[in-house]
Amino acid sequence: MGAMKLIRPLIITVGLILAWQAIVSLTEVPFFILPSPMLVAMAMIEHADKLFEDGLVTLGEILGGLLLGIILGTASALVMGLFRPARQWLMPVMVVSQAIPVFALAPILVLWIGYGIGSKIAMATLIIYFPVTAALFDGLRRTNPGYLDLARTMDASRWAVLRRIRIPAAMPSFASGVRVATAVSPIGAIVGEWVGASHGLGALMLHSSGRTQIDLMFAALLVLAVMAVLLYFSVDRLLRRLLAWSPDSLPSND
Repeated sequence: MGAMKLIRPLIITVGLILAWQAIVSLTEVPFFILPSPMLVAMAMIEHADKLFEDGLVTLGEILGGLLLGIILGTASALVMGLFRPARQWLMPVMVVSQAIPVFALAPILVLWIGYGIGSKIAMATLIIYFPVTAALFDGLRRTNPGYLDLARTMDASRWAVLRRIRIPAAMPSFASGVRVATAVSPIGAIVGEWVGASHGLGALMLHSSGRTQIDLMFAALLVLAVMAVLLYFSVDRLLRRLLAWSPDSLPSND
């Protein structure tokens, strides 16, 4: 069973590469539409230094946005959980932040903050903020009523109820929000780089497309995909360790 967990990603990767190569071979699609896996691999080897350098830039933007989004989202959810008037003011802000497309906000943030890493982190933060806030707040307000009745019987303060009962009970929901935020966090960074940047995988993809270096563009896309997958599973593994007291109740098929 343990060996299958290690072999499964390899099987999936090989299967996807074979399917990719089959599509290229059977359809004879032009290079500038879909390059073959071999051409993309050669581009990755040839431009390894550039991909590594730009990958670090994008990773820094993603991690910065993820950290800031989690902090702001957690703070907003706690404030809404403690104070009823705050819900009436913050909830519309949360909805508006998601109603406006990120592509429309990206040029404004670049104009205000500049072409540096700050605007990309801000973009990632905007995307991450809502799922973290919504998940934690939903967990806070769905605490077991029996625990709350017991706390009121013992004359516990609002802060004590929040710290001792509501927050621990909301942690599984909060973890789900963080997982979603981790999965979507690359979107903000890449969109910000597309709008205006000289470094990063998004900028590299945009410039490569303009120069018809489609193999390099796909290489940057693959690096981004691998980075996003590794980041997600790393965060998921960390959350599972931190919430070991709340185990997964679904049956395992390994």
